[in-house]
Amino acid sequence: MVGVLPETEVPASLTEETFAHGLHVLCGRDPDLAQIRMNYGPPPMWAREPGFPTLIHIILEQQVSLASARAAYDRLLVAASPLTPARFLELDDAELKTIGFSRQKTAYGRELAGAILGERLNLAELETLDDAHVRSELMDIKGIGPWTADIYLLMALRRPDVWPSGDLALASAAQRVKRLAARPTPDELDTLGADWTPWRAVAARLLWHYYLSEPV
Repeated sequence: MVGVLPETEVPASLTEETFAHGLHVLCGRDPDLAQIRMNYGPPPMWAREPGFPTLIHIILEQQVSLASARAAYDRLLVAASPLTPARFLELDDAELKTIGFSRQKTAYGRELAGAILGERLNLAELETLDDAHVRSELMDIKGIGPWTADIYLLMALRRPDVWPSGDLALASAAQRVKRLAARPTPDELDTLGADWTPWRAVAARLLWHYYLSEPV
């Protein structure tokens, strides 16, 4: 169902209905995005559950393939179930290395777990904050940069206008869809994404859908 909201009204978070509405608005506004939907159908509304496990999964995805990160995350779930901050801290460095954590990501995971247990980070409270404050709270934790914070906002909190301009797959898809001479820099991607406000998280899913569907 589309047209569930006035075009100028944007929800606090995406649902299946408002996601469809955002697609409808974007595809009516941008012929290149409409072509993606025509060729490949609507994208999935990729989403994850808010919480510590999802943040750890996103940390594992930093600068590696999604498949590699997923394999490591699956091994982590076997080793620590349920995956809680306390249970994560029980795993020693050797166990985490076997699972697939680099020394750096081991430190990031421990920092995150300690911040939650020490009440320096309240993940439940993030759901009540605006995007800028969520970013600020997350990026106070060592190992969480703009990309990780944006992916959490987009996937876990399902905010409609998050635009992870540091994402290489997003930049690669935008280059091809917009027929650019070179892959856009993060600043150039921000400029490009401005045309898709206030539904940039929907546009990102469309571009990822293209990236995963279109042969290189």
